[in-house]
Amino acid sequence: MITLYGVYRSRASRPLWVLFESGTPFTHVPVIQAYRLPDPKAPDAPLNTTSAEFLKINPQGQIPAMTDGDLTLTESLGIATYLARRYGGPLGPQTDADSALIDQWMLLAATAIETPALEILQAPQVAMGEGITAVAAEKLRRPLARLNAHLRGRDWLLGDRFTVADITVAECVRYAQGHPGLLAEFPEVHRWLTTAQARPAFQRMWAGRMAEPA
Repeated sequence: MITLYGVYRSRASRPLWVLFESGTPFTHVPVIQAYRLPDPKAPDAPLNTTSAEFLKINPQGQIPAMTDGDLTLTESLGIATYLARRYGGPLGPQTDADSALIDQWMLLAATAIETPALEILQAPQVAMGEGITAVAAEKLRRPLARLNAHLRGRDWLLGDRFTVADITVAECVRYAQGHPGLLAEFPEVHRWLTTAQARPAFQRMWAGRMAEPA
């Protein structure tokens, strides 16, 4: 039985979306990030990333984490890929080429998109936010241009089939959606992301996220 640890307002959104797309049953344990709590060690503190109970699952103290029988995974992309391969049917790779392409797009998102997109998301909360946003947007233009060119004439990253690659890449691009006008420069990316986020499984995940305290 799958147990997923982590709140919706974290990278747990990625495996949660996969699970909802596939209709796979699972147990959800909402572990919150310790930095969001005034005193994570307080006796009445909710289960969090410094709780001894959770550190037995992931000694690194990060979410998400997942157990499935004897298997424990502690990285969101690894968890999402595993779930898609084992339980996701068409969400996962069907051929060796599929597997390579899914890895390629997820690695592009992790190495070239996620960090500057997160900087855009977090910029309003820090000093010099406008400058940070401008620099981060410039870093994103090259990988977004590559995505835009690839998606021209395609519904999804692997063509006509929605896969775990679309989920994980879309969740990284989402961090930059608050930038005024950036995605408008890349209409194919904007179309693809809007279509992905209209899926019922994303909407279910997003409703869970919005129900949690910010």
